[in-house]
Amino acid sequence: MAASENSVLVEVQDLKTYFFLHEGTVKAVDGVSFSIYEGRSLGVIGESGCGKSVTAQSMMRIVPSPPGREVDGKIEMYLWENGGGFAEVVDVLQLKPSGAKIRSIRGKQIGMIFQEPMTALSPLHTVGNQIAEAVLIHEQDASKHQARERAIDMLGRVGIPQPHRLVDAYPHQLSGGMRQRALIAMALICGPSLLIADEPTTALDVTIEAQILELIKELQTSLGMALMYISHDLAVVGEMSDEIMVMYLGHVMEHASTDDIFDNPLHPYTLALWRSVPSIEGKLERLIPISGSLPSPFASQPGCRFFSRCDRRMPGVCDATPPSLKEVAPGHKVRCLLYE
Repeated sequence: MAASENSVLVEVQDLKTYFFLHEGTVKAVDGVSFSIYEGRSLGVIGESGCGKSVTAQSMMRIVPSPPGREVDGKIEMYLWENGGGFAEVVDVLQLKPSGAKIRSIRGKQIGMIFQEPMTALSPLHTVGNQIAEAVLIHEQDASKHQARERAIDMLGRVGIPQPHRLVDAYPHQLSGGMRQRALIAMALICGPSLLIADEPTTALDVTIEAQILELIKELQTSLGMALMYISHDLAVVGEMSDEIMVMYLGHVMEHASTDDIFDNPLHPYTLALWRSVPSIEGKLERLIPISGSLPSPFASQPGCRFFSRCDRRMPGVCDATPPSLKEVAPGHKVRCLLYE
């Protein structure tokens, strides 16, 4: 069996990741399900605190513990050998976070670009040493010289000038865009099947952001990777993704192809996100922000979690009955009582 665009790489089923704090329990991810396919892109969007990053951390088993813990669900990962043959299916949640099996998956099968490279990179080691370390960990027969040469080659592929010289630079000696490129090189050095990009352009200006996004797309195409792109920017996610998952307070509110999300958004939250995005086309109109504010993450809500901010809410119905994620059209899922 060979990998193809129809081959499942990761299948997440009813994932629940909670944070147990003195003030109460935060259900950061509360019953999230989705699949990622070989060579395709999944965009994850939502406001800060909706559970995007925690979902990715759960897939990598790097949720800070304590206080965080995956309490339920499955994350089945379909592992493929370098030659394209199917190897095995592993439930990541059954692995020890510091065990040998999950450490063999991190970096090798899944690469991750973190939000802030200055905190993701060690200030005490050169960029080249940090990139080469991934090679030495996952490929036991690689020598230090070979790992260094591969680091130089990858730095060149991600667009860093004079990689033979900058391979010995420390993170503080590089600009923000260069640090982000170095972080991308580290994530890709072992040829992962899946790249998770967690808001990789948040700290960059728009010019560098466009370059980084174009670089990620080019590398995805050339390396044949799947991509999970996390952002709060709907326009960027639309540019990077084949399908989009909209999250709010730990729930998936809507999940559909990128075309469907853009042409026919159904959930009131998705529509509210659209109204808050500026447009340079047509008559200039005042942006409409989403009313209200995020409810307390400690609060228990019997109905829809978006009820207090929804402009189409039905009192006595939406605040009493929790909606389920329903497929209202082929490939288009919505969590809203308006469609039940």
